[in-house]
Amino acid sequence: MDIELEQLAINLFDIGAFKFGEFVTKVGLKTPIYFDLRVLVSHPKIMTRLARMLLLFVEECPNVARICGVPYAALPLATLISIDSNVPMLIKRKEAKTYGTKKIIEGNFKPGDSCVIIEDVVTSGSSILETADILRREGLKVTEAFVVIDREQNGKKNIESHGILMRSLYTTTKLMTYLLKANKISPKIVKDVTDYLLISQAPIISPDTRLMMPFHIRASRCKNAIGSKLFNLMESKQSTICLAADLTKADAVIELADLVGPHIVLLKTHVDILEDFSDNFIKRLKELAKKHDFLLMEDRKFADIGNTVCLQYEKGIYKIAQWADVVTVHAIAGQSIIDGFKNSLKNISEPRGLFILAEMSSKGALTIGEYVQNAINIAQNSDIVVGVVCQSDIFSSPGLIQLTPGVKILKSSDDLGQQYNTPESVVNSGADLAVVGRGITEAEDKLAATLKYKEELWTAYIKRITS
Repeated sequence: MDIELEQLAINLFDIGAFKFGEFVTKVGLKTPIYFDLRVLVSHPKIMTRLARMLLLFVEECPNVARICGVPYAALPLATLISIDSNVPMLIKRKEAKTYGTKKIIEGNFKPGDSCVIIEDVVTSGSSILETADILRREGLKVTEAFVVIDREQNGKKNIESHGILMRSLYTTTKLMTYLLKANKISPKIVKDVTDYLLISQAPIISPDTRLMMPFHIRASRCKNAIGSKLFNLMESKQSTICLAADLTKADAVIELADLVGPHIVLLKTHVDILEDFSDNFIKRLKELAKKHDFLLMEDRKFADIGNTVCLQYEKGIYKIAQWADVVTVHAIAGQSIIDGFKNSLKNISEPRGLFILAEMSSKGALTIGEYVQNAINIAQNSDIVVGVVCQSDIFSSPGLIQLTPGVKILKSSDDLGQQYNTPESVVNSGADLAVVGRGITEAEDKLAATLKYKEELWTAYIKRITS
């Protein structure tokens, strides 16, 4: 095998898969050597030989049910391995589809299936860990990753600290040995690369503790008093329900809040749909919130420039700033919308917070790609933001709350594009607070329905932090 690897290393050099000079890796590290295995698609014979070397790892791994290549460079290799081994392949999309089934994993599998990951080059290990996280959330077991090149920059350490054994055909050091022996590179290049490896390491990636950390511990990590209070409420009431009271009559909202208030932590309103809104409604609602110990959220979804947002928040007939503990905010206006709220809060003595909308539960939503990451960046760098509205585990900060809408006992959708997921599935996808609306408001026995959601959500949370 060593002779074959040595010859293959020379072939890879000859087709331009290894480059020497000044480059920057995906994780931002400057490097004198760059590996570009994407060129393999133009050299099928070499790609086939490389895939067969990786196949030896797969054949030594018992009970492999599925193979998944990290997109995109490793996909051709994973495909060849799948064909030669007759082990079915899965494809992890770069992002979930916004249409149809909205899958992020393509291919057939069963929960509990063992899946190995194929990757071309590992620096920090982040790509493998991202892939493994998604596969695991879909119920697959991931314990092995097979790699062409280990750059020897903490990637193997990071991957194995997350419970995944990593094996590689090459290390950077071994490649340098092969290429120097074949007179493909000079001793100076070897020294430059060796010196570089001694001083340049990727950051250590700690295992994702957000999903495994109990609420009372995460409460201490909050930058915002309302966020801390929500975590503590969830812990003390053993409830993660945010009730969407999207009703059009004030008395109906009040009656529902009084009935289920002891079992929820957050009541979500849309005051602009009330046909009989009044200051007295707000007074009664605040009294119930105090009586049953829950917080109020106006789901206003602010999305304008800072000055306009200030007026919408403070003024008008609703005077939201005076009574809503938290509000929802689109990230579309950027940092200026956060600055607008901060300016408004100068006149408010009580603690307040914002939920940033990063993803939506409606079919075909445009909250995808860079928009999502930019929203997360705003959330993680603001002391006024208590959490993120999203459908999946897209941030790591334990001090932020993931609020996930579209929850029903039975997975379904409506005629207007709203898509629902089960309590257990949203918790496994990172939800801390789950928005439940019609599953309770349209139930024949609303209290019984609330208790059912409360039990299922809490059971899923306990399972998440103890598994």
